[in-house]
Parts: sequence; C-alpha cells; structure tokens
Amino acid sequence: GFALSELHGTVKEKPGFNAGEDAAALRKAIEGIGTTEKTLIDILTQRSNAQRQLICKAYQDATGRTLCDDLEGDTHGHFEDILVALVTPPAKFDCQEFIRAIKGAGTNESILIELFASRSNHQIKAMCDAYLAETGRALIHDLKSEVSGDFEKTLLILAEGKRVESTNVDVAKAKEDAKILYEAGEKKWGTDESKFIDILCHRSVPQLRQTLVEYKSLSGKTLQESIEREMSGRLEDILVAIVKCVKSVPAYLAERLYKSMKGAGTTESTLTRIIVSRSEVDLQEIKAEYKKLFGTSLYSDIEVRSIK
Repeated sequence: GFALSELHGTVKEKPGFNAGEDAAALRKAIEGIGTTEKTLIDILTQRSNAQRQLICKAYQDATGRTLCDDLEGDTHGHFEDILVALVTPPAKFDCQEFIRAIKGAGTNESILIELFASRSNHQIKAMCDAYLAETGRALIHDLKSEVSGDFEKTLLILAEGKRVESTNVDVAKAKEDAKILYEAGEKKWGTDESKFIDILCHRSVPQLRQTLVEYKSLSGKTLQESIEREMSGRLEDILVAIVKCVKSVPAYLAERLYKSMKGAGTTESTLTRIIVSRSEVDLQEIKAEYKKLFGTSLYSDIEVRSIK
C-alpha cells in the first residue's frame, strides 16, 4: 500500500506560473476564429488545479465571464467534459459526480461506490461541504432517499467519514476482527452483514490490511472471496470495493479504468472522472498498477479508445 506522502500525481505546479498570461492566451484561443484546441490542452493539462483556479479568477476579472461557461459554449462532447472537469475544484468535481449519480431515473450505484470507497474522510467531507454549498441540502439527507437496505447503511457510514485515521496497527484486534468476520459469514448458516459493514467502514486502512492477512490465515480464503460467496447485489459490490481500496486504491481505480474501456461502450465519464480527479493524487501509481494488472499501458489503451 501507499502512504499518502509517497503518492505521485502526473500533474505538478508549473514553475514561473503567471495566471494573467495564461488567462489571456485562453481568451485568445476561445475568442479567435475557431477555438485553438492545442492552447486549451497545453495550458489546462500542465497546471495544477490550484493554479487553474487562479487562471479562472484572472479570466473572469478580464472578461466578466467564467472560463467554465466559455469552455462549455465553445467546445463539445467529451473534450468539453474533460476541460470543464480540469477547471473545477476537486471537491466540487466530486460533488457534481455525486449529483450525476443520483439525478434522473435510477441511481448510478457504481459511481457512488467508487466515490465513497476510494475517497479519504477529508475528501468526503469536502464533497459534502461542496454539496451543501451547491444545493443548500445535506448530502447525507439526499443520499438516504436514493438507496436502501444494507447498501444504504454502508454508504451512509462512509459518507459520515467515520473511518479511524490512525496509522497504528493492533494485531490482536485484527485477529479478533478476522474471527468476528469469519463467524459472521463462512462459519454460520446465513450471514450477519452488520458485522462486515461495521468493521469495513470504521477501522483504519492499515488496521484493515492486517485484518485481511489474519482472515486469510484463519479461514484459508481471502475476505474478498468470502464476501463474494456470502453476499450478493449492491452490498457485495460496495464491500468488495472497500476491500480492494484497503489493499490499493490505485489498483482499484486501474481496474475501473480497464473495465470502462473494455466493456461494451466506453464509459467516457468514468475515464474523465478517474484521470482528472487522480491526476494530482496517485495517477503515476494507477498507471503502474494498470500495466501490472493488464500488461498494457494505460496511455496506449486510452489512445486506441480515442481513435475508434
């Protein structure tokens, strides 16, 4: 696993950055005859999100319009989606993805699972704050009306950001939790889901990593295998996602990317969401895991997708 300090994004702060110059170049690219896409790409992909926010401010000061609105008016399709995502602050972007997941007929549970299983307490709190600012309502309140049962229970605990943050590992506690999980699942007739939900949503990531090790030595199976045998539906999906994220968030997201490109019909929104939201967090590790898991480079797979 990676400690956050060891993680590497692919996008860094640009040295010698000048927001005013960038804003002027973007304005020229947008207002000229035919938008110069290369300028938009070069500037927006080679600045950090914090720098992009300064560009947005300089752009608005100079034009009286928001860069986001102008990009929406001037570009189209997935290209537009990516550019707009790039100029959106991370918490607001997560919040908009959450809104997209619950809006319209039917809830997109896979987005909810990805958001709540892969984000830290801090990121989830920032998303909740952004949601309140955007809608005037509590995210948890709206989430309740979209989901139900044990799946709802799990999402709500994650949305409250109750996971312990300590890096200390208590091996005796991990052994005890492993035994509780074994007795709540494999060992009994019927499964006590509440024990799985409680342990997987509250314990710290390092503590859960140790619990996975203890579970395997106690039961002879991985916890993921047991969850897949004992449970079904959305609850199974979210608990498996949590286990995968405990092992490695980059590997979990690499798998999501692979599935988004290899499935029937590329889900471009998944591609955009993961690449943009992780570009300053752990995209280097996601690329490495992708190569390790699937034997091809993420870059070339995206390129092949884009040409099709």
